[in-house]
Amino acid sequence: MQSYTELTPPTAVTHSATLQFVPGQGTNLVVAKSSLLQIFRTKIVSTELDTPQTFKDARLSLVEWDAERHTLSTVSIHYYEQEELQGSPWAAPLSHHVNFLAADPGSRCAALKFGARNLAILPFRQADEDIDMGDWDEELDGPRPAKDLSSALVNGASNIEDTPYSPSFVLRLSNLDPSLLHPVHLAFLHEYREPTFGILASTVTASNSLGRKDHYTYMVFTLDLQQKASTTILSVGGLPQDLFRVVPLPAPVGGALLVGSNELIHIDQSGKPNGVAVNPMTKQCTSFGLVDQSDLNLRLEGCVIDVLTADLGELLIILNDGRMALVTLRIDGRTVSGLGLKMLPSSSGGSIIPGRVSTLKRVGRNAMFAGSEEGDSLVFGWAKKQAQAGRRKTRAKEASADFDVEDEEMGEEEEEDEDDLYGEEPAVRQQPVSAVSSLMSGDLTFRIHDRLLSIAPIQAMTYGQPISLPGTEEDRNSAGVHSDLQLVCAVGRDKSSALATMNLAIQPKVIGRFEFPEARGFWTLSAKKPIPKSLQGDKGANASGNDYDTSGQYDKFMIVAKVDLDGYEKSDVYALTAAGFESLGGTEFDPAAGITIEAGTMGKGCRIVQILKSEVRCYDGDFGLSQIVPMLDEETGAEPRAVSASIADPFILIIRDDSSVFVAQMDSSNELEELDKDDQTLVSTKWLTGCLYADTTGLFAEEVAGKGAKPVHSILMFLLSASGALHIYRLPDLSKPVYVAEGLPYIPPGLSADYAARKGTAKETLAEILVADLGDSTSKSPHLILRHANDDLTLYEPFRHKTGAGLEFSKTLFFQKLSNTAFAKSPEEAEDDEATHQPRFLSMRRCNNIAGYSAVFVPGASPSFILRSSKSMPRVMPLQGVGVIAMSPFHTEGCEHGFIYADSQYVARVSQLPVDWSYAETGLAVKKVPIGEDISAIAYHPPTQSYVLGCNTVEPFELPRDDDYHKEWARENLVFKPTTERGVLQLLSPITWTVVDTVQMEPCETVLCVETINLEVSEFTNERRQLIGVGTAITKGEDLPTRGRVYVYEIADVIPQPGRPETSKKLKLIAKEDIPRGAVTALSEIGTQGLMLVAQGQKCMVRGLKEDGSLLPVAFMDMNCYVTAAKELPGTGLCLMADAFKGVWFTGYTEEPYKMMLFGKSSTKLEVLNADFLPDGKELSIVASDADGHIHILQFDPEHPKSLQGHLLLHRTTFNTGAHHPTKSLLLPAATPTGIQYLDREPL
Repeated sequence: MQSYTELTPPTAVTHSATLQFVPGQGTNLVVAKSSLLQIFRTKIVSTELDTPQTFKDARLSLVEWDAERHTLSTVSIHYYEQEELQGSPWAAPLSHHVNFLAADPGSRCAALKFGARNLAILPFRQADEDIDMGDWDEELDGPRPAKDLSSALVNGASNIEDTPYSPSFVLRLSNLDPSLLHPVHLAFLHEYREPTFGILASTVTASNSLGRKDHYTYMVFTLDLQQKASTTILSVGGLPQDLFRVVPLPAPVGGALLVGSNELIHIDQSGKPNGVAVNPMTKQCTSFGLVDQSDLNLRLEGCVIDVLTADLGELLIILNDGRMALVTLRIDGRTVSGLGLKMLPSSSGGSIIPGRVSTLKRVGRNAMFAGSEEGDSLVFGWAKKQAQAGRRKTRAKEASADFDVEDEEMGEEEEEDEDDLYGEEPAVRQQPVSAVSSLMSGDLTFRIHDRLLSIAPIQAMTYGQPISLPGTEEDRNSAGVHSDLQLVCAVGRDKSSALATMNLAIQPKVIGRFEFPEARGFWTLSAKKPIPKSLQGDKGANASGNDYDTSGQYDKFMIVAKVDLDGYEKSDVYALTAAGFESLGGTEFDPAAGITIEAGTMGKGCRIVQILKSEVRCYDGDFGLSQIVPMLDEETGAEPRAVSASIADPFILIIRDDSSVFVAQMDSSNELEELDKDDQTLVSTKWLTGCLYADTTGLFAEEVAGKGAKPVHSILMFLLSASGALHIYRLPDLSKPVYVAEGLPYIPPGLSADYAARKGTAKETLAEILVADLGDSTSKSPHLILRHANDDLTLYEPFRHKTGAGLEFSKTLFFQKLSNTAFAKSPEEAEDDEATHQPRFLSMRRCNNIAGYSAVFVPGASPSFILRSSKSMPRVMPLQGVGVIAMSPFHTEGCEHGFIYADSQYVARVSQLPVDWSYAETGLAVKKVPIGEDISAIAYHPPTQSYVLGCNTVEPFELPRDDDYHKEWARENLVFKPTTERGVLQLLSPITWTVVDTVQMEPCETVLCVETINLEVSEFTNERRQLIGVGTAITKGEDLPTRGRVYVYEIADVIPQPGRPETSKKLKLIAKEDIPRGAVTALSEIGTQGLMLVAQGQKCMVRGLKEDGSLLPVAFMDMNCYVTAAKELPGTGLCLMADAFKGVWFTGYTEEPYKMMLFGKSSTKLEVLNADFLPDGKELSIVASDADGHIHILQFDPEHPKSLQGHLLLHRTTFNTGAHHPTKSLLLPAATPTGIQYLDREPL
């Protein structure tokens, strides 16, 4: 049994950096998502790899780009966990300290702060580094002598260290200066000859309760990497104790910006401070001299800062609520005379970021990347608006102008100014434009360029049923292509909160649905009409309209391969219209010629080519027959039959049933002629499969001599032999292959021309290969796709290495295997599908534009799309429904960029991919619905098919003015008030995904749990209803006890609002119970009599609903500290309770008499965040996740001697989930012939 698998890759961005990492790509954006590292170049993804860079304890890894393997490689891993670095015996473990990494701007070293006061320094070797001549001065000592490499070679090996780093060393911060006892943060500074860092520290810990203030010190040290020593440059004391970050600033400002919760302080290179207070609390926290801007009322906790305009000292700050502000440092010569803040108004784009940002990096002249752990990460840019005078001609361009942030064009962009983003004037070097002055005049605007989808953090989840308005056309068309259940998760926090609906398969938007039992293949075409002689002149051709040009046209025709009920094979052609398609008559197309194997256009759209089993037919744009090419071997007289074919204008490739190939080219007169097979290997080899590929990216191009010469794009032919060798020919040259690689069926991780499989390596059976472009409108790249005999897929990405070195093409082309976690249906499932028993092999289909994707469709019993976006690797996405026996892209006025397919139940559908769903980024079909309020719980109500959300909103906290013991509270007039959460219940309709009802809780009352529970509502009739149970906590401060409440709501029918039929439901309160001691942290249905289990404070109590609206307790179980989860295996009475500090309790509940019994406990040292049952057949396990990210599998076995007669739950295994701590779990139902069973669940 597989206990754990990852459903989606990490999506929350924790760190980012910009650097020149991959050669030839300019500046890269490196994004860290916990255990996932992604490397981007502007608009195009380079790679993604599971490689952590820093660790929870004192470990550091150094990675570099391996151009030969086209991936990251770990250069070294450094451990700083030796006993001598652990500190005193009573010191906290290294993992309990905040560790962070900082790098020198000159790339001379990196520093890792770990433990209480340790600093590890990792020096980097420079390209011109010479240790023996480090102080050589060419002006005084003359030219530096060249290094004698001959003396470095000893027995064929080099004794010169070629590692990119020097040995690391550890510095004790207290040895640098005795006052560095409690370091807060450090960063390397700009404009220093040697690596220099500024550190913020104190001799005592920060404490508001002890009355401490202004005891922080900022010190600057310079490092001597050779002597492993440091020198103090400056020290500034008496700083506020709420400072928490050091932000280095580049020239011409220099120095560092110290960020505190209530102020900003800049310290220049001479130690001169300038600061600004941003809220009224600053006066109470510090006596440090600051400029007063307390009327801004800003909270700087969790903010991020980056440089906006370096020459003018302007910075951009994003607050923890997403608001943006501009920081201006007034520069007087080489010194800073002051600083100020100005908020960015919403009209200028100040509200484009919805929530807290974890990292902010510059990715272009006018663009930044904002990574978030609580919502989507964004690339946003800014520009200055144009003045109206003299710019009227460019208004049309202003409406559609995009912000170009490509780093490849940075050389040109540096010569431009923000003024010229919308203008037509030539780029002229100008003085930097002040962002603050532009903001004050209303000229500066911010806007979003792109985003990275995030489904983190997952706060709560449930499953529901897809729904549409009953009786509508959408409801009828969706039959058979919608899943029975969908996963609905509450993701994000605060304003970034949303509901994410997830499906494992693509659920198409069906435009039309009809029975088509004869269809076995579809091909849609758009060909040029033959130009009459009267219009064959240049002017006439230009004036003849779009009928003679296929660019940007809709599909005009569709060829359908058919097999009737008697097994008779034929083909028909249809004319496509906006309303559908109709049979086309009056042409020379012969339906009785046989079944179509492949069809397409050639001759630049002038010829329609139909490939039959026995011949190839060419038609003009009106289906006038122009040529027939029979499948005849002139040497042997044999008539082999075509099995599969591939078309890439002007070439055609046919694989025949005798394993031979037919290659033909269309000449300038649009006549098809077979190419001579000069290579004897091409004639004698048995070929299994092959395809043609039009190289539009130049990846497979031959090197062209001469500087600045562009690569020549060509058509390549890929063939797979019966022995498993991959041959590549560059058409029309068939004299010899340009590339041969043996051993493709062994599925190597990397394929090259010199690959040789190891003895004993397993060999796969390949059925088809296809090379196709995968991507979207932003980025496309070729991929080699292998289809196995069982319909599993393997994907390879081709890349070039050592180009320009004068090597042969075969020595520079490599294929890298990509990860693919999707599998085809099992043989048993596939055998039951009619698509498996088709007499003709169903080939993979290239789709140039399906909803903007360049994709590949895989027909058969496991129909799938292979999709890739510009921000992801290729993903294999199943298509919802049964097997598919025919498919083609379908682009008409009524269905733009869609597709048509026929399934194994002989139902044809004209469909589109829904545009409001995301696919390739996570490998799941994901649709996000913004909510804008922090969601703590979600429940699905099956009778009304609605969702109930438990949200918490932040509001200012006010002291009670009617308190008899504190009369002074009524006179409080605090402007800068603290905030507290307040619960809100929302009823959401899945038809429109809008909130239709809202119930607000009391002040300081937060919603902790929401569950759908089947409760008994009458003691006399024993009637039961599906009701909504809500558990809350009322917390008014640490000096007052926490209380709780249990609410029971019914979703009642009401008269809907005009024009909004979804508003016919409301939440109706039917029961309410106050809990005097402790919050209600968990709810669950229990037993068979319609009762509920309530985790209230330190007790778990079984309660029943009475007709007077009260909740009567009938049984209880005393717990220890805080119950994080309470679950029941439905209908069994077996219960599971998890304590935040005391482990897992396994209990039983009986109803005659009402009683709860303890069966067994886990270890009492287990800090459990979540627990759930894991049934597997007749075995029952318990899954528990702790605060360290471990998942524990426990089992109750009273017969085992180590269980102490069942009192102790047996510990079966533990595995770590990395950086993704499971906090919620869900038991998914599955319908079986014996009723409702329960499957494994995946904790998230």
